Amino acid sequence: MSRKLLVATHNSHKTSEIREILADHFDEVCDLADEPGAVPPEETGTTFAENSAIKALAVGGGREGVWVLADDSGLEVDALGGAPGVFSARYSGEGASDADNRARLLAELACPEHAESARTARFRCVLSLARDGEMVAQFDGAVEGRILAGERGCGGFGYDSLFVPEGFEESFGELPESVKNAISHRARALAKLREWLAAEAG
Repeated sequence: MSRKLLVATHNSHKTSEIREILADHFDEVCDLADEPGAVPPEETGTTFAENSAIKALAVGGGREGVWVLADDSGLEVDALGGAPGVFSARYSGEGASDADNRARLLAELACPEHAESARTARFRCVLSLARDGEMVAQFDGAVEGRILAGERGCGGFGYDSLFVPEGFEESFGELPESVKNAISHRARALAKLREWLAAEAG
């Protein structure tokens, strides 16, 4: 029987990354772009884990036998007390573009005390896996790094052009997608999910 995974997002970048990593565990990986009229629920949680679970359960309701995967992820900047955090996608307000959010982040870090050398940060991700409207498991991942004083590179999306992961000199916006996908916060959470799926299959 065909095994289907529905990713609770309209973000094709996320879906593509997930499809590549989980291709050997699911016959089909699709997202909400393939479901006209599907609208993700309001993210009312205060943590990535809460928001991830809200999305997985809401999208999974009424879909018998379909695995649903939802993630909530974002950027935590130490100098800003962990902001933008769960508000990463809407840091400049509802409907904000990636460019708007990057501009606000740079403006808030423009103070002298937020020198580039002190701009430690991390991308964090929590994945929630649900089936038949019930939570099955959660998996988390993070990648440490620092925030640049200005954008570098045009690859990726979100805050990628501002974030340099530990062990590299290039930003996520400059690194090849294959490298980013191997070390990203989402990739690390997905690696834990892959291990879980393999154990379940065994």
